[in-house]
Amino acid sequence: MADALSSIPAAVLRNLADKLYEKRKNAALEIENIVKQLTANGDHDKIKAVINLLTNEFINSPQANHRKGGLIGLAAATVGLTSEASQHLESIVLPVLESFSDQESRVRYYACEALYNIAKVVRGDFILYFNNIFDALCKLSADSDGNVQSAAHLLDRLVKDIVTESDQFSIEEFIPLLKERMNVLNPYVRQFLVGWITVLDSVPDIDMLGFLPDFLDGLFNMLSDSSHEIRQQADSALSEFLQEIKNSPSVDYGRMAQILVQRAGSPDEFTRLTAITWINEFVKLGGDQLVPYYADILGAILPCISDKEEKIRVVARETNDELRAIKADPAEAFDVGAILSIARRQISSEWEATRIEALHWISTLVNEYRTEVLQYLNDIFDTLLKALSDPSDEVVLLVLQVHACIAKDPQHFRQLVVFLMHNFRTDNSLLEKRGALIIRRLCVLLDAERVYRELSTILEGESDLDFASIMVQALNLILLTSSELSEIRVLLKQSLVNPAGKDLFVSLYASWCHSPMAIISLCFLAQTYQHASTVIQSLVEEDINVKFLVQLDKLIRLLETPVFAYLRLQLLEPGRYTWLFKALYGLLMLLPQQSAAFKILKTRLKAVPSYSFNGEQLKKTSSGNPYQFLQHMSGGSHTAEDGDVAVDSGNSHNGINFVARLNQFQQMQQQHREHFRAQAQTRKNSTSVAKEEEVQRQEEETKRPHLNELNAPRSFKRAS
Repeated sequence: MADALSSIPAAVLRNLADKLYEKRKNAALEIENIVKQLTANGDHDKIKAVINLLTNEFINSPQANHRKGGLIGLAAATVGLTSEASQHLESIVLPVLESFSDQESRVRYYACEALYNIAKVVRGDFILYFNNIFDALCKLSADSDGNVQSAAHLLDRLVKDIVTESDQFSIEEFIPLLKERMNVLNPYVRQFLVGWITVLDSVPDIDMLGFLPDFLDGLFNMLSDSSHEIRQQADSALSEFLQEIKNSPSVDYGRMAQILVQRAGSPDEFTRLTAITWINEFVKLGGDQLVPYYADILGAILPCISDKEEKIRVVARETNDELRAIKADPAEAFDVGAILSIARRQISSEWEATRIEALHWISTLVNEYRTEVLQYLNDIFDTLLKALSDPSDEVVLLVLQVHACIAKDPQHFRQLVVFLMHNFRTDNSLLEKRGALIIRRLCVLLDAERVYRELSTILEGESDLDFASIMVQALNLILLTSSELSEIRVLLKQSLVNPAGKDLFVSLYASWCHSPMAIISLCFLAQTYQHASTVIQSLVEEDINVKFLVQLDKLIRLLETPVFAYLRLQLLEPGRYTWLFKALYGLLMLLPQQSAAFKILKTRLKAVPSYSFNGEQLKKTSSGNPYQFLQHMSGGSHTAEDGDVAVDSGNSHNGINFVARLNQFQQMQQQHREHFRAQAQTRKNSTSVAKEEEVQRQEEETKRPHLNELNAPRSFKRAS
């Protein structure tokens, strides 16, 4: 201290602490000359004493003017040191940096000015304290005083110039500091940070791209800033980095992919678009590096496919197609299970487009990685079944396509049909709204005969008789009306002459027994008219209920469709198709005469020509009454089954034991009758119990004293 006092006159020290700027400035010039002289003499001890004096007596002073003077004095001392300043730089710079947080704004302003002058002198040596300076400037960029901000900006530009010229700058030491600051929300700080990132990236010798994963998330965070200028600066920086990535042979795609996946779900539209654009480029460029991240990327893409913004949807679809086209080996970190899990979750998305693409992914995985997918079948099967209730027909069709791919194996086929029947049983609306669509599509994707045989096998042993009846009626209607099942209908028509047709007829018969009308329809389709007539004759009073008549009405109307054109043409040969007529008249007798179905069938039978064929001779009846054709059958040959004139007991034909089939039908119908009676009794008992409770309640009400009685006097005279 004594050395410093002996070197600097007292008047200079007084002026250095004066409230007037001009006096402080003149004092600083005096100190500059004094230090310059000491430097020339090589007297560094006295120089150090001067610096300590300025620090301890001025910068650390409680008086603001003293602190201002101390800052000007340190800057002047640095100018006086010139090339020798590096020896004392630490003791000069650190006190100035501490002044950046001074409570007085003018002191902070002078600190910026002082450091600016110091930096101009020392230039490259300044880099040693870069992190400290950067941290201080970062804080000052958001200073509440406009003058301080302006001074900080000037200093910032100078520091940037120095860094870009220096070969001593350490990017490795700087990145942790940058990363720490990237999540700051203050707009001024954000501008400051983006400015530094842009400047450093422009320096050829500084590899900012290699450290991009450390601050990429922060840049994306700035894309949703309320300031248009900040969003624009962040977008510009990101665009530049993306271009560098395209031109760089070595990029760490993995770490950045994880960041992009998170940002693709941002509520900010611009952030989502930028993130999905980056992901698109990564999928094109990244190749094998991205294999471990495919599931995460897919999780980001699928929701964006349904984004409200068209640009995002377009890029997301393109990325999705690119990703699905890549052939990856599960042995090389391609996690089929993880991708399946993502797709399964997205099947439940509220957006149809996303659900559709998720199903496309599952279908692709089943086709290309079947073995691996089947290992996770239990994880996705329930979700796929629930998706059959999706409000979108396109989604349901895709679900069925996936199911069909899985069901190529016999055990999975059986599992699919069993689960499907379970869903129909537990969800009546699914059967009602989507049953036909599901069954028809499965028949296209899988073998229709195979599907119907499996369904029949399950329904044959169905314990829920009400459901079995409804399901059989639904399957029968699909069988009779759907173009997808035309081959099955052709096969069934040959039941009496073709072993394959016979086998299918017998297979379906077992479950079709749950519905009388389904059995009659099946017999008409298989042209087993005699058995149809026998079934009709076997019906008892309990079978002819409202449900039966509704089904019969549907059948009569179906007989007028192209599917049964062959049957109507057979009516032209009453001599050959005796049992067909008997079956149709049997149905006519069951219908109420005033019903529309009765009139339709009666009109059809009246349209039959009033003659029959007997060899080459045409015999005409005496009138056009369609009932009279039966008279011509009484003296001729008999038919075992229509179309084949023969003497036959009617017990079997082409291996079909019709007597056994009839017993099977009657036994099943007996179960339904007993079930119906049990239900009726249960309802009756429930009603009786309810009535008894009501009667008991009324009796109690009667016995209970009325409010007026409770309030009446014990004795009173009757009014005269």
